[in-house]
Amino acid sequence: MTMSFDVDAVRASFPALTQTLDGRPVVFLDNPGGTQVPQSVVDAMVGYLINHNANHGGAFATSQRSDAVLHEAHVAIADMLNAASPDEIVFGANMTTLTLSVSRALARQIDEGDEIVVTRMDHDANISPWLLIAEDRGATVRWVDFDVEDYTLDMDAMHDLINERTKIVAIGYASNATGTVHDVATIVKWAHDVGALAFVDAVQYAPHGPIDVQALGSDFLVCSAYKFYGPHVGVLHGRQDLLEVLRAYKVRPAPDEPPGKFETGTLNHEGIAGVLAAVEYLASIGEQYGGAYVDRFPGLNGRRLQLKTGLTVLREYDHVLSSAILGELEQLPGVHIHGIVDRGRLDERVPTVSFTWEGRHPLDIATALGHDGIFVWDGNYYALAVTERLGVESQGGMVRIGAVHYNTVDEIHRLGAALRNLI
Repeated sequence: MTMSFDVDAVRASFPALTQTLDGRPVVFLDNPGGTQVPQSVVDAMVGYLINHNANHGGAFATSQRSDAVLHEAHVAIADMLNAASPDEIVFGANMTTLTLSVSRALARQIDEGDEIVVTRMDHDANISPWLLIAEDRGATVRWVDFDVEDYTLDMDAMHDLINERTKIVAIGYASNATGTVHDVATIVKWAHDVGALAFVDAVQYAPHGPIDVQALGSDFLVCSAYKFYGPHVGVLHGRQDLLEVLRAYKVRPAPDEPPGKFETGTLNHEGIAGVLAAVEYLASIGEQYGGAYVDRFPGLNGRRLQLKTGLTVLREYDHVLSSAILGELEQLPGVHIHGIVDRGRLDERVPTVSFTWEGRHPLDIATALGHDGIFVWDGNYYALAVTERLGVESQGGMVRIGAVHYNTVDEIHRLGAALRNLI
C-alpha cells in the first residue's frame, strides 16, 4: 500500500476517538454496525440546522438553500458510486427501509411461478424483503449456500439456480459476518443473461473500497452512510430507466419522477447534509494520499477520481488491519475464525472478522472487552442465515471485530492482549 497514508492525522479528524474509559482511550472495533464521523460531518449537520433548516420546495431563502444542499448530496453520492446521474440516487431512513420499499414496488412484476435468488451469506435486510414478496406473489425463493470451510459462495450453484424463471437476484457485496467480498460483477452478468434484475447490498463494502455501479452493471445497489463515516441515512442507487417505470408506493402530491417518487415524505435533511460532508471527507483522502492510484481510473477526474483513489488507499490499508486481527486471534487456543484467513487472499475479504471461542459465550467475551474499553459486537448482527448455517445461532452467535481506516495496528495488539488476559 502507499506508505504516505497517515493514520494518526486521519484520527485527528474524528472527535469520538478521543473518548476514554477509566482513563484509557476506547477502541472502536464495532465499525460494521456503524462508524464514527469526522468533525466536518458534525459541522455540516449543525450548519444545516442553523442556516438552511426548511422543508422542500418553498419560495423563500432557507428552503432554496436547503434544496441546494440536498441536490449537491445527490450529486456527491452519484460521484461516489460513479452513477450516470444524480437522479439515480434515492435517500431514505436506512438500507432496510429502502430495500423493503423497492421490493414492494418490484413485487408488482412478480407472478406465481417466478423465482428469486438469495444467499445464506447475506444480511437479513437483503433476504426477508424478498421472502415476503415471494410469499405475497406465489414466487419461489432459491437459496445459494456457502462453503463453511472456505467462507465463499457456491458460485457453481449460483450459476445453476439462475434461469429463465429468475426475476430477481439479491446479493451482498461483502458479508457483514464473515467479511467475504463476493464476485458481484459476475453474478450481475448471470442475472442479466436471463433477463433478471440484480439487487446489491453494498452496506458492508462501502467503507472499504471504491464502488462503480456502471462497471458492475447492477440494477439496484444500496448502502448506508452511517457505515461510511456519515450519519444515519440510507442510500439507494437505481438505474434511471428502472426508476422511471417502476411504480412507487407514495402519496399523491409527491413527484412522479425519480428520485422524488421514492423519497417518501420529508427526508432527514440535516442527515443528508452530513452525507455530503462524509463523501467530501472520503474525497479528501484521495486528494491527500491517492496519487499513486490515479492511473487505475482512466477517464475520471475531479471528485470522482478522488473518491476512487481515496477508497483504494483505504482498501490497501484494510490488508494491514485484516492481517493484524487474524494474527492476534490465531494465537488463542480454542478460537475458531469464521472467515478467510489466507494472507494471500486478503483481497477477498474486508477487516470484519468473526470468531467463536470454545467454552466461552460471545456475549461474555464482548462484555469483558467492553469493560476494557474495546468495543466489539456479539450475536448474529442480523446475518441470521450465516449463524444458522454455521450452527452457532443457538450458542449466542459469534464475536465480531470490525476495523476501518482510523483503527491502528497498536489497537489491534491491545485487543489481542485483552483477549489473552481472558485465558
